[in-house]
This record gives sequence, structure tokens and C-alpha cells, in this order.
Amino acid sequence: MKENKKDIDEGEVSSGDHRTMSDSDDDVPQLSESTLAALQEFYSEKQGLHTQITPDDKFSVGAVEEDWRMSQFWYSDETASRLAEDVLQAAGEGGRIACLGAPSVYQKLKQRDPNVSAVLLEFDRRFSIYGDEFIFYDYNNPLCLQEDVGPQSFDVVIADPPYLSQECLGKVALTIRFLTKGKVLLCTGAIMQVDAEKLLGLKMCTFLPKHTHNLANEFRCYANYQSCLDS
Repeated sequence: MKENKKDIDEGEVSSGDHRTMSDSDDDVPQLSESTLAALQEFYSEKQGLHTQITPDDKFSVGAVEEDWRMSQFWYSDETASRLAEDVLQAAGEGGRIACLGAPSVYQKLKQRDPNVSAVLLEFDRRFSIYGDEFIFYDYNNPLCLQEDVGPQSFDVVIADPPYLSQECLGKVALTIRFLTKGKVLLCTGAIMQVDAEKLLGLKMCTFLPKHTHNLANEFRCYANYQSCLDS
């Protein structure tokens, strides 16, 4: 791993204490009570089992099962398709796309065009099934990326931070600013609107993203370019 810091000062973004899985969960997207109960039952049944993924379905949304204990909540099929279409248009022909914490969008991109230039940055190493297009990413070390990931190397970055906090978004913003040539699409809670504008200069879109399991939190999309999600 190599820490890339060119043209970015981490001190510019204020961040709080390091978050661990045992810390307060106030900033974790919340499931509705009925959905939470169903998922708890599901994970109890699946505990200790290893999911087998075949080559034919590895790009299907949900091919890698979401784990709400890791704050993973996959988009609905319609939402993933809309977001994939938007970043494809934003990237332009031959453009490069970085999906940071957004595996559903990466999967939709690969369904649409197996040759699209896209990578997935994720903490969950189950996504290493995507080979060289998987990049291990820990938001607590936002500029620690593998050596072949250069600054401003992606035409558009779509990001979905795992937690609804200024601390998390601040660190993810450092990564976004390092990766993007300019265009950014962010999907996070409506409560993060002020921080999205302050940290990345993003404006809220009219499109309302949905998840496969209902979340109690209101989610929105934010962009700094003319997005189809505003039509």
C-alpha cells in the first residue's frame, strides 16, 4: 500500500475520533424495525455459511449478500440502474469511473457493458472476486491506496460513505478529491446536505434513491455536474 498525498492536505478537513464497530451506532443508516427483525433472522440462519458466487451471476445486484453489521445496504435494482446510467453519461465515452462504497452501481455498470472502465473501492474483501477492478479501501486511511491508483485518474467518482457523520464524510471527501478529475456523485443521508456542499461543493438532486431493504433514514443524491437525476 502507498499513501498518496499530492495536492491534498488532510488537515483541511476537520474529523472526529476514530470510529470502531463497537462505538456508538447513531451515525449508521437505520433499518425499519420489521426489516431489522427479518435480517437478524436471516443472518442467524446464514451464520458460518460461505456464499458461493458463480461467474454467471457475480455482477448481479445482491450477488454478494449485504451485511448490515458492516453498514451495507444495497440499492434497489431501479436505483442502481439510474445511478449507473448517470455516471456513464457523466464519464463520457471511454471515461473512467470509480465506485467508492457503491458495489450495486459497479455491478450495474458491468451488466450494461462488461468492458466499461470502472473500479470498486471497498473495505469488504469478498468483492475481491472482481479481480484487478477491486481496490481495498478503508475510509479511516483515506489516502492509503494501492500504487497504481494515481491522482485525478477518474472522470467521475460515485461514493456512498458507510456512516452518516461529518467524520466519515470528511475522510471520504479526501479520497474523492484525490481520485476525481472533477465530477462527483454522492449518495448519503439527507441530514448530510450541509456537509456535502461544504466539503465537496455538491448540490442535492431531486431523485430519491431506494434500497432493497427499507431504511428509516431519508437518502438523497448530491452532484456537482448537470445530472440526469435532476430531471
